[in-house]
Amino acid sequence: MDLVNSYKGVVGLVFGNEKSASSNEDSYVERLLDCISNGKLAEDRRTAMVELQSVVAESSGAQLAFGAMGFPVMMGVLREERDDVEMVRGALETLVGALTPIEHAKVPKNEIQPALMNTDLLSREADSISLLLSLLSEEDFYVRYYTLQLLTALLTNSPNRLQEAILTIPRGITRLMDMLMDREVIRNEALLLLTYLTREAEEIQKIVVFEGAFEKIFSIIKEEGGSDGGVVVQDCIELLNNLIRKNASNQILLRETIGFDPLMSILKLRGSTYSFTQQKTINLLSSLETINLLIMGGSEADPGKDANKLTNKTTLVQKKILDHLLMLGVESQWAPVAVRCAALQCIGNLIIGHSKNLDALASKVLGEGPQEAALNSILRIILRTSSVQEFVAADYVFKSFCEKNADGQTMLASTLIPQPHSMTHAPLEEDVNMSFGSMLLQGLTLSESEVDLETCCRAASVLSHVMKDNIQCKEKVLHIDLEAPTPSLGASEPLMHRVVKYLALSSSMKNKDGKSGGNAYIQPILLKMLVTWLADCPSAVHCFLDSRPHITYLLELVSSSSATVFVKGLAAVLLGECVIYNKSGESGKGAFTVVDSISQKVGLTPYFLKFDEMRKNFLFTSARSAEPRQQLTRSASAGMVEPEDVDGNNLSDQKDEDLPVLSSIFDAAFVNLVKSLEANIREKIVEVYSNPKSKVAVVPAELEQKSGESDGEYVKRLKEFVEKQCSEIQDLLGRNASLAEDVAATGGGSHSRSEQGTGSDRVHVETLRRDLQEASRRLELLKAEKAKIESEASMYKNLAGKMESDLKSLSDAYNSLEQANFQLEKEVRGQKGVGSSAFPDVDAIRAQAREEAQKESEAELNDLLVCLGQEQSKVEKLSARLLELGEDVDKLLEDIGDDMGLPGDGEEEED
Repeated sequence: MDLVNSYKGVVGLVFGNEKSASSNEDSYVERLLDCISNGKLAEDRRTAMVELQSVVAESSGAQLAFGAMGFPVMMGVLREERDDVEMVRGALETLVGALTPIEHAKVPKNEIQPALMNTDLLSREADSISLLLSLLSEEDFYVRYYTLQLLTALLTNSPNRLQEAILTIPRGITRLMDMLMDREVIRNEALLLLTYLTREAEEIQKIVVFEGAFEKIFSIIKEEGGSDGGVVVQDCIELLNNLIRKNASNQILLRETIGFDPLMSILKLRGSTYSFTQQKTINLLSSLETINLLIMGGSEADPGKDANKLTNKTTLVQKKILDHLLMLGVESQWAPVAVRCAALQCIGNLIIGHSKNLDALASKVLGEGPQEAALNSILRIILRTSSVQEFVAADYVFKSFCEKNADGQTMLASTLIPQPHSMTHAPLEEDVNMSFGSMLLQGLTLSESEVDLETCCRAASVLSHVMKDNIQCKEKVLHIDLEAPTPSLGASEPLMHRVVKYLALSSSMKNKDGKSGGNAYIQPILLKMLVTWLADCPSAVHCFLDSRPHITYLLELVSSSSATVFVKGLAAVLLGECVIYNKSGESGKGAFTVVDSISQKVGLTPYFLKFDEMRKNFLFTSARSAEPRQQLTRSASAGMVEPEDVDGNNLSDQKDEDLPVLSSIFDAAFVNLVKSLEANIREKIVEVYSNPKSKVAVVPAELEQKSGESDGEYVKRLKEFVEKQCSEIQDLLGRNASLAEDVAATGGGSHSRSEQGTGSDRVHVETLRRDLQEASRRLELLKAEKAKIESEASMYKNLAGKMESDLKSLSDAYNSLEQANFQLEKEVRGQKGVGSSAFPDVDAIRAQAREEAQKESEAELNDLLVCLGQEQSKVEKLSARLLELGEDVDKLLEDIGDDMGLPGDGEEEED
């Protein structure tokens, strides 16, 4: 009765005033339910159950009517008529239909969904969940099958409530785990139910593992054929991933009981054709996700996370995981791109920060005939693949290999030996014995077509990883000289100058065609390599400045209207490195010359704005060290395209494909480098203009008297020389003054060139800066406090609305009870008039029932009034706090009153 009344109370608020054809469905459902509960003949009751099942499965109105009065009847059948298998089956099928949304029914979004409402109502009753779990022990196959379907429907729409209910039922999880050993159809339904049940439910995960989930999962996977199996294998792997995701204890249990060998068998390719169906692709991607979860270890709060992660990595490599990953990601070029990318991502995660795994990868060789080092094969993929995603994944392997691995970087850099010019245009396929460095330099120095420029930028990305934070490798690469394209052009050319030439070439191609093409990420990658190369390397800066057009080109790039925000920003960073790491004393190459060029050609204010524009871009602000993979669930994989479609990656949709490349460029480490460089650049430019030139004690030749020159001519020439010098000094002082204003305006600080007032100005600026920072901090605190108070006000508003809704529901229930009593009284009076027999005093019974109902209603109303009083006190406190923060409390309360006025108006209309 409570379930029915609560349903009527909620639904009455939404549908109470509507008159439509659904009233016929209501009466029809009511007659069928009456026949089921009160019918005398078993055959009539079964027929009514079949008809009810049919109408509920096809009509939203019938679902709504069934929710209002059908649950007690169905629960009664399940509880009291266990021996009648047909009735139990029909009741379960009817409940499944009532909880399943009707696909062809178009219900407006702002209206209540009957299936969701029915799910919510049924899940509120803990006894109903217990009753359903008890049905799993029935012998009838269909009873167990429909019970699992019903539990899955409940879990899909009300996961948290069902998880809590199952945890409170003794042996609830155990019964579900027993279903995994049942017949195949039952097992598959139980497996799907457990995948929903274990998502983000740590307590249930522990119980499931304790019940032997790992053994049963791998047993089912083996029985279904491993990665070649169907969707059941996907469900098994999804359940396994739910159990080990950020759960160190379950990972340790898996590692120390069953081990990782069953995982290796899933990743092992079978057969001679290596065919990849869509389902096999999904199964392999799910297995690779399992590997990544083990590599990630437990949650961030786990104190033993690092130790567990290290042990998992070590154990996986000991189980020859690298061989399987290299087969999937490198050797199996017939595999779908998604699988190859995921395997390469796993390799990168497996080796980063693990010295033994780094050595293991460095020593791996591939191929049955002419063997080739694994790193060389991965580099070949980077240079040759037509898939941008595969390039990013393979590049991540080298990024992980070189991260804090100075020995590995030195080993790779030692192979950087230029090939003769006759060999540089040979196809990459012709020489599998080419060393890593030779192949990399060949990719960097191909012809000047657009395709080869893309290959050059990919090779540059690998080279930037080799040089990152390693001065020795930077010096090694710096001394690589390339042969001139033709002997008649003279001496060799430094590699850095060739890279800058390609950078300028890519820019000119873009401007000529008017399209970005593949150049959207070519320039940022080349600039990133140059920024990495020049960082903390004065000799590299000196080599860069050896060619005067380099600075001119960068200045044009910074001020170009067609260049992207990233290109302008990285070009500005590169110019700044030519200032802060400039140790040159030669004329025309010093830091002052570079800064002077920036100020004249671009201007310091526009120059520093390039940093701000790049820093505000979403790729720059959302940079992170690792890209988390999306959970591969059934719903996520349902929209996957066929494997052959995945293989068809091309550069047609360049905008979408550029995004992962740019995200990989602006990773957390590079973003932090740029931020630190920006601060140093601002400070260094101010310092350069504070001390423009060092004092020189050399006497100019113009001050010496020439032979045969008369004294008068000598004095006249000296006078002209002094006047010229005075004019130049005045120009320089005026330029310095304007530059100091620009630097101060861009936040870089300033140093006064005059002795007067230097200390006081500096103190004043610092005081103002500190005051500004303090005011900003207080403003952020006040904003946070305001947001918190508004959130609490919204919460209390919703709570008040819920209480008013409950009060309305209680009022409707009371009214319905009054109507029922009035109907009973009429019937009794009618029977009294006939005078067939004696009846008890109906008036006394009615008075007693009314008195009890009034007492119950008054008690509940008093409780609600106390709650409303408490909420009023909270609202008053919040109002006082909002007044302190400057909010218009009256307006806020008026808005809340307007929102809450709608139910009140409906109530008056009903009255």
